[in-house]
Amino acid sequence: MIETIEVAKRDVLGSRAMIKIREKGLIPAILYGHGQENVCLTVSLETVNNLIKHGTKLVSLSGDVVDTALLRAVQWSSMGDHIIHVDFARVSQTEDVEVTIPVHLHGEAPGALSAAGQLRFLTHEIVIKCPASLIPEYLVCEIGALQLGQSIHVSELTLPAGATAITPGAIVIVQVAVAAGDAAAEALASQIEPELIRKEKPAEAGA
Repeated sequence: MIETIEVAKRDVLGSRAMIKIREKGLIPAILYGHGQENVCLTVSLETVNNLIKHGTKLVSLSGDVVDTALLRAVQWSSMGDHIIHVDFARVSQTEDVEVTIPVHLHGEAPGALSAAGQLRFLTHEIVIKCPASLIPEYLVCEIGALQLGQSIHVSELTLPAGATAITPGAIVIVQVAVAAGDAAAEALASQIEPELIRKEKPAEAGA
């Protein structure tokens, strides 16, 4: 999905100028790529927050610059509490691009419903390659059939049409592992059918 956002060109540079820009509720940005000149921009903080909130990657720039671009990077402060800069990369909607997409779990893993099982969500995002116009907001990982000791790998995810995974297929997305602790061990043992003990036949007389 493509979203239209308004940007403005900026001529001022330097850290003091950037602070003043942010005090106005704007975020410094740069547009680059396709062999064209880099353009310094500003975009409203509210707009950037909305792009992040909705997972938007592809945008249509309007205002002082008219172009199609990917939101390539968001730079945060050293404390991670506010945005200080964003990068946009020029792109055509038909062009294949590599993007990082979040993974959302869907369902409830049967193997994690007892004390013996622990759901471990190991890989929260992967890199895929797809046409810019078909970038998904997120990928869904179905865990409704995941039993104790089982895993779901990148290669098992359902990708959008035209998309391929760049992240290696052997990477584990989620697994149900045996939880640590005595209680978990007892719960696991209770799920295993006890071994049948056959009675020995009495010795035959005279044997």
